[in-house]
Order: sequence, then C-alpha cells, then structure tokens
Amino acid sequence: GVKQIEKRDSVLTSKQQIDRLLRPGASYFNLNPFEVLQIDPEATDDELKKRFRALSILVHPDKNQDDPDRSQKAFEAVDKAYKLLLDPEQKKRALDVIHAGKEYVEHMVKEKRKQLKKEGKPLDVEEDDPEMFKQAVYKQTMKLFAELEIKRKEREAKEMHERKRAREEEIEAAENAKRQREWQKNFEETRDGRVDSWRNFQAKGKSKEKKNRSFLKPPKVKMEQRE
Repeated sequence: GVKQIEKRDSVLTSKQQIDRLLRPGASYFNLNPFEVLQIDPEATDDELKKRFRALSILVHPDKNQDDPDRSQKAFEAVDKAYKLLLDPEQKKRALDVIHAGKEYVEHMVKEKRKQLKKEGKPLDVEEDDPEMFKQAVYKQTMKLFAELEIKRKEREAKEMHERKRAREEEIEAAENAKRQREWQKNFEETRDGRVDSWRNFQAKGKSKEKKNRSFLKPPKVKMEQRE
C-alpha cells in the first residue's frame, strides 16, 4: 500500500533521486511540493523538516561531485519545495489543489457508478482498488498543478506585456514632450533672430530715409555777388 511505496521511495540513492527530480516532465511533476519531497500532505512540520534534511543531503552538489550541474538542479527543486511548504499560504494553496484532485476523482467514480447502474451492470470500477484510486488522484492532481502553472505563466506574460506597453507609451510621451520643447526653444531662438533681422531691416530703412532726405533738400544756392 501507500506505506510500502513511501518506504521504497524514501531509500532511493543519490543518483536515483537526481534522476527522479530531473525526469522528463519534471518541470510539471515538481510543481507539487509534496511530490518533490515524497511526503504525505498530512505530514507534520517535524516530518517535513526531517524529510527535507535527508533528501537535500542525498542530492547536494557536495555529495555528487561527479554530476555537479544535475545535482545542483535537483537540490534547487528540493529547496524550492521545502520553502514553499514553510509558507502557510503557499502550503494551503498546494493542499487545496490536492484536495480538489481527490474530490474530482471521487466525483468521477460516482458518475461512473451512476452510468453502470443505468446500464444494469455491476457497480465495480477500477478505482475501487486503493492503488488505482491513488494513481487517479495523482494524475488529476498533476493536471491541476499544470493548469494552474500555465495560467500563472499566461498572467505573468500578460502583465509583462502590459508593463512593456505602458513603458513604451511613457517613452513616446517623453519623446513628444522633448520634441515639443525643442520646437519651442528653436522657435524662441529663431524668433529673436527674426525680430533682430526685422529691427535691422527697419533700422536700415530709417537710415536710408535719412540719407534720402538729405538729397531731397534743395541745394543751397550761393547768392551770386552782384557787382
């Protein structure tokens, strides 16, 4: 039964534990912290601490110097699962997923029995075998953890996209403001230039007028001296 499995699993060697933690699909299996630590969800904090210590020693890179990269990854998975279960809120979330998986399987079993009853068949289902029931719950739980992770990643990507868009809009607004300021500055500088050239133009006009006026004065006629 379950105790047999726990006993068998908990004595895996370093290499077997590293292989288990890095097996294909591990990124999904390892979403379940109880699965990573191979510990019953109802385990006490003391049992959790003991289990973490035993497992982290087995997969620690210092103990597996022939395989440093993989043992480092396995150790990180164990460490992450342990830290997650130390956080009451995260632990509750993980337990909720496990309970939801179990409830779903129980619901499916009921539905199967209803169908069998309708068809007038014996009400036996494969989940009557505790091992099969455990397997079904395990599969359903994994599926739920995976779905939650996919949703989390989608949410993260969406938030990242929104942050990026907001940042781009900010940059665009800043650039527009900068262009506006430059245009203003440019306008003011050239305005001074324009006003100056206008003043110069007017001044030139005035000086021309002065000169012109002097030409307009009738020449002084020297009085011819009469003899």
